[in-house]
Amino acid sequence: MLRIPDYEDEPLTPGEDLLLLPGFWAATLLWLAAGEELDPDPALFGVDGADADAAFERLTDPTAWPVIRLPFADGHRVVIVHRNFAEDEGIDYHLDHPDWDRPLRVASAEGHYTGPGLAWRELIHVARHPGEGPGVTDPHARLLLLLPALGDADLPPDAAATVAEALTAVGAPTGTVHELAGALLDHPFWDGPSWAFEDAVSPLSGATTAPSRLPRCSEEHSPRHTRLPLTPAQDARLAEAIGTGS
Repeated sequence: MLRIPDYEDEPLTPGEDLLLLPGFWAATLLWLAAGEELDPDPALFGVDGADADAAFERLTDPTAWPVIRLPFADGHRVVIVHRNFAEDEGIDYHLDHPDWDRPLRVASAEGHYTGPGLAWRELIHVARHPGEGPGVTDPHARLLLLLPALGDADLPPDAAATVAEALTAVGAPTGTVHELAGALLDHPFWDGPSWAFEDAVSPLSGATTAPSRLPRCSEEHSPRHTRLPLTPAQDARLAEAIGTGS
């Protein structure tokens, strides 16, 4: 059983094996794609409703909360916790490192969405640069797992094509991947948040802390609207690992 601060008394269990279920991606992402322009049908992922329902039951099991880990550079990892309380279900997205006191929750998919937790630049970097340790290492799967934590008004022109490529890699039919990719990127939870770095500190200001090398999010409901509670050294290490350090 896993032990994660703030979840010590909960039935956490490694969830990476769930990616092998035929209906996993439909159960994981179909809700994110639902909207006025797209009928949320498991067939979009190449599976039937029974497969999607079976995977959903495993993901929402109140007796075994799946935890999916994505290791990336320098010992960092993304930790995705399926928080399966009967009255408070949700999916929590954390950044974590062994040297930190506890994981930092950067987004939650629930009744009242909290986030976003990642800019596109960060998501792509983490997806494509797996680190050592237990967890998911396939870049396409990592990209799709991180999508619910994404919010970025400045997506590059090839963003939908990149997501479509990942969907194809996990088995979605080629005839639906482009429509599905567009829907996954156009979810309504955040209205075009932007990301920006802190201004440089003037030597005359009297400030003793250098600006963070991690961008802040314009969305007020994002934990990253303010500076993450990291020491300057931890901030710099995470920035290098997540792709914003240079």
